[in-house]
Formats: sequence, C-alpha cells, structure tokens
Amino acid sequence: MVSEQAVAQVLVASNRGPVTYSLGDDGTLDAKRGGGGLVSGLSAIGDEADALWVCSALGEGDREAVRRGIGEPGVRMLDIDAAVHADAYNGIANSVLWFVHHMLYQTPLEPAFGPEFRAQWASYETYNRAFAEALAESAADGAAVLVQDYHLTLVPGMLRELRPDLRIGHFSHTPWAPVDYFRMLPDDIAEQVLRGMLGADRLGFLTGRWADAFTECCVAVLGGTSGTRVGVHGLGADADFLRERARRADVEERLSALREQIGPDRKVIVRVDRTELSKNIVRGLHAYRLLLEERPEWRGRVVHVAFAYPSRQDLAVYRDYTAEVSRVASAINSAYGTDDWTPVLLHVKDDFARSLAAYRLADVALVNPIRDGMNLVAKEVPVVSDEGCALVLSREAGAFEELGEDAVVVNPYDVSGTGQALHAALTMSSAERAERTKRLAAAATALPPSQWFLDQLHALAP
Repeated sequence: MVSEQAVAQVLVASNRGPVTYSLGDDGTLDAKRGGGGLVSGLSAIGDEADALWVCSALGEGDREAVRRGIGEPGVRMLDIDAAVHADAYNGIANSVLWFVHHMLYQTPLEPAFGPEFRAQWASYETYNRAFAEALAESAADGAAVLVQDYHLTLVPGMLRELRPDLRIGHFSHTPWAPVDYFRMLPDDIAEQVLRGMLGADRLGFLTGRWADAFTECCVAVLGGTSGTRVGVHGLGADADFLRERARRADVEERLSALREQIGPDRKVIVRVDRTELSKNIVRGLHAYRLLLEERPEWRGRVVHVAFAYPSRQDLAVYRDYTAEVSRVASAINSAYGTDDWTPVLLHVKDDFARSLAAYRLADVALVNPIRDGMNLVAKEVPVVSDEGCALVLSREAGAFEELGEDAVVVNPYDVSGTGQALHAALTMSSAERAERTKRLAAAATALPPSQWFLDQLHALAP
C-alpha cells in the first residue's frame, strides 16, 4: 500500500497538529503554528529526515484549508467527516477513554454503555482507520511512525496490517487505568484497545506506574503483551525556551499588573490549569478557603492567583465544572475579601505571557490533580521562579515520580490536608525554598522535549 509519494522516513500522528487555520469573514485563511514537545522533537531531527506530521482538521478553518489544498510543509491534515470526528473525539476519546484513565466516573450512575456508545465507537474506529491509511500511504519503506495518545489507540494495529514493514511506536500522554477500572469498558472494547496498542513495536508512557498498569491490563485481559516492548519517557520542561520567554516585555508588563492587583508584602499561591475535571481546581479552592478559615493570620497576607482556562466547553459536564470554579472563587472573595484585599484573583482567559508572569512571582505553586499523566506546570514553575517556589503536589500526578522528594505532597481528595500543606509551604524558610527550587528545576528539565522525542525515535531502531 505504499504510494508513489511515500517519502517520509519519520512520521508523527496526533489528533491536533502543529498548525491551525482560522477562516476570516472575507474568506481568508490565517495559519497559526503551535508549540510543545512534538514540535521541538521534529525540529531536532532536521529537515533532511523527511518528516511528516499527520493530524486531523479540527475546525472549519482547517477543513477549508484541506479543501483548497493549502498546507504547511511536512504536515498532512485529514478532513475526516465532522460528525465522525465529533463522535470519536468527544464521544469516545474525551468522554470514555479519558474518563477511564483518569478515573472520573460517578460509578453509581455512569458509565452505561448502550447503543449510543456503540455508534460512537464505530466512528472512533473509522477515525483511527483514516489515520492508519494516511500513514500507510505516506510512509517510506521501513519508516518510523510515532502515534500519539488515547485518541489513536487502534492505529498501531490497523497500520501493522497495512504496512508490516514499518517501525511503529505509540506514546500515551495520559495515565493508564488500573485493571479493575479499565475493565469497566465492555470486554470486547477493552480487548480491542489493548490489541490496537500492541500492534506497535514499542509503547511509551510518562512514568513507570502508568507503564506497569498497562502491562497488568494486558495480562488480565489478553494473557500478556505479545512481545511488544514497553518503555518510559518522562517529558520534561524546555528550560531554555521558558527562561527566555519569561523575560520578554509582554511578561514584564503582566508581572507589573499582577503585582498591583495582589498588593505589597503579600504571599502568592499560584495555580495555572485548564478547567479539566481531573485538575481538581474546585477542591484546591476549598483547601484555600480552609486555610483562611482555620489560619486567620493569613487573611490579608496571601492571595491565590488562579488561572483556570476553560476546556472542552462543548461538553456540558465541563461547562458546569467551569461555572463551579467561578462560583467557589466568588464565594471565597465574598466571605473574606476586604476593600484592599481580594483573596482569589481568578482569570479565565488563556494568556501564556500572564501565566509565565505568575510563575515568576509565585511563593507557592498548587498542583493537585486527581490524576495526571505528567503535569508540566509542576515542572515549569520552578524553572522560571524569581525567588524560589514551594511546590504543593498531588501524589497522583505523574510528576510526583520525579519531583515528589522536594515537593509538599498531598492526597488530592484530602481538602483539609491540602489546606495544611498550603500553610506548610507558605511558612517554609526562604533558604529551604530556594534549595528545593534548584533541585526541582534540575529534575524538571532532565529530559527536555527534543530529547524526549529523539529517545523514542532511537528506541524504535531495528
């Protein structure tokens, strides 16, 4: 199934690509390039490697670009039917697989896998097959293919059938569910997901914990991993980029504005997250409220800077969660705020420069997810902190495996314990905080994005 145009030696497949297109009212298309570990990794291998990124058209701008034959060099965007994509992306990937791996279901009521689920699963199969066929057409003989994440769990197996000559890897950016939770999926679906993944020569995970959970699922459901290799690659922060970016003029401008909002001589607790259910923002706010209630000496002396950027607002449960974040923040301000002190500064509009400004001035960073594959915020804050920052970190974040020794560790469900941890972090001596920050920054940058990608690529070598 090799096409005459199949020249790519290294291919990446992911739902979201490195470029998105917006369609103007006058019909013009504007391209915006993204960043992240995959972009850095592909850049690191150089243009001579004949690399190709296969991704999905996500919006009308992307779809129009495909129809007009407009594209960036090294990117193949797939115009998958919008209804199929919606079922695969929102119906299955984000509402089933994400919920399973992050253990988010309210099990007395959900999940309930009936006819609607089966119809959406058929779309998920169609969506994965579109990627497998595009990769098979575009890959040169013996090429290396790196498939990304829970959106594309079936691609390795499908691609293996089409192109047995290829070297196929799959990387999971999420946690992997423990056996008992994973087996909430219908038996045939659980088996299909695992067999799809095992079509790869090698599977990558962010921590040993997630890799072990996958292996245990394979043993319980299939009897083993069929010889597929499993490896661990803990994605780190890009120190050079972050430190340079955090000193630009737009960050300095936002830093000044935040300092004015916070007021002089106040400690700062920072969190930067999407309003993703697994990020646990609401419990974090309740823990901060307990801090103010049980430790009145902090009233007027600390500000919680909370950046909660709306996520997946096309799903009702996410809209409700975003609204609850705002409600709880407002309630804290109403209960404890004064004319010259606002306990919670909540921002919901995504602004990377403002996030970096908050990183720089944080005395405490709060990272308390229910479950998280890694959590790069926990790694980024220590890298750019101006005066050193105490990290309050959930033991359920993948980053705990690397950063736990120098963090103040919390059980994400324990609101009282998290409030006590915030007090401990706020009262940590400046010398201890500085020393911990140095060690955290070193651990956080041990495997930068470009090396993280190249390590996976090299591990696929025959």
